[in-house]
Amino acid sequence: MSLAILYLLGCLESVGTGILQRGLYFYTHERLGFGQMANLVIALAYGLTYVAGAFASHPAANKWGERRLLSATLIGLFALHLALTLFPAPWLLCVGFVASAGLRGLKWPLFETYMSAGRTPTEILPALANYNVSWATAMPVAVGIAGPVISSPWPFLLFALPALVNVISIALVRSFPERPSHLAEAHPERPAALLLARYRDLMVSARWSLLLAYGLLFLLAPLMPAIFQRLGVDVELATPYAAVFDLVRALSFILLGRAGALWRGRASPLAVSAFLLPLGFLMVLIAPSLGLVLLGELLFGAASGFVYTASLYYALVVKNASVDAGGAHEGLIGLGLGLGPLAGIIGYALAERNLVGTGGALGGAQGVLIGILPLICACLAGSWWPMPRLWGKA
Repeated sequence: MSLAILYLLGCLESVGTGILQRGLYFYTHERLGFGQMANLVIALAYGLTYVAGAFASHPAANKWGERRLLSATLIGLFALHLALTLFPAPWLLCVGFVASAGLRGLKWPLFETYMSAGRTPTEILPALANYNVSWATAMPVAVGIAGPVISSPWPFLLFALPALVNVISIALVRSFPERPSHLAEAHPERPAALLLARYRDLMVSARWSLLLAYGLLFLLAPLMPAIFQRLGVDVELATPYAAVFDLVRALSFILLGRAGALWRGRASPLAVSAFLLPLGFLMVLIAPSLGLVLLGELLFGAASGFVYTASLYYALVVKNASVDAGGAHEGLIGLGLGLGPLAGIIGYALAERNLVGTGGALGGAQGVLIGILPLICACLAGSWWPMPRLWGKA
């Protein structure tokens, strides 16, 4: 199987995912008049369904085979996107969008195992970097064009473009082997027991930060339309500005792939990134100017790119590129997709019951901050917990 085809697939599917996964909240806000609470409820349902799909990927692949399962998920996504193109009723839009999350949760771990299977730890890093760049560079493009599509006379393209992408992907997947070949456990380039133990600790730290990154990101995603509206930014420019996060994350993937010696096996970059995630989030949520919001996106995007790379790299090495490695990785992403909006819902509920203030400098964001604070504290504690042991072994 050619990695170039896999990278092309990652790019194409990222376009289809990004334009809808991140653009939908602008669509519901602009076209359907949904408020922040309604968008948060949709985001919560999406995240929980994604978790179910991600954790089902490993047993499903064992039963049906990776290529057959991947083809089935792509056909299912095409059918959903086509239905939304032809019948974009609000109820069907919400149901179809949430249902697509389960298929996306199934899909991405399969891509990740095809990318890494049969490769040594040294070979996985450049393959992972190229794979991450292939899907991440498509994201800012997808998010950026969502706004012009939504405000155009043809908003149905928000669903038609992902359907077209799925058709191309279905054809390309036919070149994949039925099952990818994995590196033998006794292979001489498999890490020694002590290094594997260290990588497990680093994986645990990175996974807590990954959970936090996606919890914060998908709390922000449904709120982005209102954040930019508060700053006086129209929807045509709001989605390109929202794509700054994705652009910075893509750039971080490029740098990380070329500077593996600076972070692989080291604990301090994870400790710093765990701190930058909530800092960048807070800047985006409450900053009073567009410049500070964009700076927050820069910090948040760089830290998110690092914890994503570290989490997936250590998991693929420790679990020998199995679907289970990608499934757990995507499951944590899905859990973040759910916990972030849930925190926002709790925060808004507290604000509506006057249990937290809604005035002052923070405005309605105060309830969101109260709701998300437990997740921030828990994930920071989880991420930093292995640090004394890791530094003691350094």
